[in-house]
Amino acid sequence: MPKVSIIVPIYNVEKYLRECLNSLINQTLDDIEIICINDGSTDNSLQILKEYQFKDKRIKVINKENSGYGASMNKGLEIASGEYIGIVESDDFVSLNMFEDLYNLAKEKDADIVKSDWFEYTTSTKAVRKTGRMALFPKNKSLNVKDNPKILKIQPAIWSAIYKREFLTKNNIKFLETPGASYQDTSFAFKVLAVAKRVVFTDKAYLYYRQDNANSSVKSKYKVYAIYNEYAEITKFLNEHKRLKPYVNTYKLVKEYVNYVWNLKRIDKQFRKELIEKMSKIFLNYKESGEITDDFFKNVNRHEFNMLISDIEKFEKHIDKLVKKEQFKESRKKLFSIHINKSRIDITLFGKQIARVE
Repeated sequence: MPKVSIIVPIYNVEKYLRECLNSLINQTLDDIEIICINDGSTDNSLQILKEYQFKDKRIKVINKENSGYGASMNKGLEIASGEYIGIVESDDFVSLNMFEDLYNLAKEKDADIVKSDWFEYTTSTKAVRKTGRMALFPKNKSLNVKDNPKILKIQPAIWSAIYKREFLTKNNIKFLETPGASYQDTSFAFKVLAVAKRVVFTDKAYLYYRQDNANSSVKSKYKVYAIYNEYAEITKFLNEHKRLKPYVNTYKLVKEYVNYVWNLKRIDKQFRKELIEKMSKIFLNYKESGEITDDFFKNVNRHEFNMLISDIEKFEKHIDKLVKKEQFKESRKKLFSIHINKSRIDITLFGKQIARVE
């Protein structure tokens, strides 16, 4: 049994695939298997995979018709035989010591999940920035959602972690098999953090998350609905885990609300009113069922929420204003910005990072 099975979902990434695979076959942890799921690529991705499979017998290539990210990931989970599972997107790459470090920490703590920080990477400029997202949590300690429900606030980033395979199997945790490749890490990330008994965070960063290869999902009607499907799955999950629900439901509702608003701000305007109506109905149901409590409004603006429930047209205008405000901020950032968090200070001038203090 390999120590780590690394699942790599692939669709038309010939431009970046070699860099990804090179970072995996040269891992300092030798006892791994690399499961490459080719989801009906129409470029040279499959040929590249076959080339690397010939060079390294640890690589398994599964070639299938295009059925989406969730189906690819579930196929990988079905095939994986490792003690732990890792996930690497095929347009990203990782530090050569990533899986050795995470595996050793997982064994030391008998962890269900070990989650690390990551780098944001821009191909065009080779700019690398550590996110600092792990600064919120105690390091190298076993946590769980009952003791520290704030762990649910972390960005999904499912590829910055390893997961005990036995833990995933026991809890029947899989991906939602909806079309495309949008938001399908949302329900998976929530489920694993919600049911894990031992989650360990490290502030070391290993994975380079490519920022400038985003396929647009804002103009596809199917993709803009994907986030709603993910939260419907999470709601179903919590209704099936009634003992867990009291600990995490408010955190789930806050994340759901915030993510819907984020989605509304980024999608094509032609879909906005329809999705606001859908969001309004969903949260009206939560309100009428008594799930919206005062704790919810510690993180969500009450006036904005009431606007969503009672005046959809006014809420749509509110979202339009938020979009314009953010567009202005982004334009200003390109000229000059200072970004501060617990791990660093970044200073950017005319779109180029000129200083960092860590």
